[in-house]
Amino acid sequence: MKLLVVAALAAVAMSSHETQSTAANPIRKVVTMLQSMQAKVQEEGEKELALYDKYMCYCKTAGGDLQASIAAAGDSISELGNKIKAGEEQKVVLEEELKTAQTDRTAAKAAMAEATAIREKEAAAFAAEKAAADKDIAAIVKAIAALEKGMAGAFLQTDAAKVLKDIISSKRESLMDDDRQDLLAFLSSSQGTEYAPQSGQITGILKTLGDEMAAGLAAATKAEEAAIAIYEKLMAAKKKEVLALTKEIETKLTRIGDLGVEI
Repeated sequence: MKLLVVAALAAVAMSSHETQSTAANPIRKVVTMLQSMQAKVQEEGEKELALYDKYMCYCKTAGGDLQASIAAAGDSISELGNKIKAGEEQKVVLEEELKTAQTDRTAAKAAMAEATAIREKEAAAFAAEKAAADKDIAAIVKAIAALEKGMAGAFLQTDAAKVLKDIISSKRESLMDDDRQDLLAFLSSSQGTEYAPQSGQITGILKTLGDEMAAGLAAATKAEEAAIAIYEKLMAAKKKEVLALTKEIETKLTRIGDLGVEI
């Protein structure tokens, strides 16, 4: 391109000497234009050469960098694959542990509900037993007090005497047949005067029966208190277990969610 421009300039210069001065201005414009084109072409050529050199340099150096990047990426892919596999395996384990914890918590809550139902039934039964025992013991105490004061006849006319008669009839296992018959005969008398000489014997039988009933009530009360203590201990342990399992379930749910996102 430079040779062509130089030749054109030379030809134009030679012809310019052969022309008259009146034609010099148009030729000078052409020469100026060609010189401007030459400068522009030269500048663009230098830019293209610089770009070419830069490209060649990139081709020489980028190959090694690319290979290194590929190798590093291969290692990362392998490591990432191992991490994904490990994460999936850990997620499976956590899910199984979560199911176990949920099952255990459900069982613990069911045990608490069952224990509570049993305790309520036992408490109701004890309350009924205690109410009946208190009533029976009170009737016996009242009868003993009346006999000791010589008020057998007046006592036999009271509702307490009727209650006592029902007690004697129901306590077959607590009384000997002879004692029960004597008590029933006494309670069936209208005045009780014919049993006055034997009032000490009747009083003794009633005291023995009252003591046995009081001892039975005391044993039932002790058993109730022991049942309450066992129930409260069980509930405390189960509440602690449920709390721990709930915390474990929440932790595992969070970890499973995090692992899912990581995977």
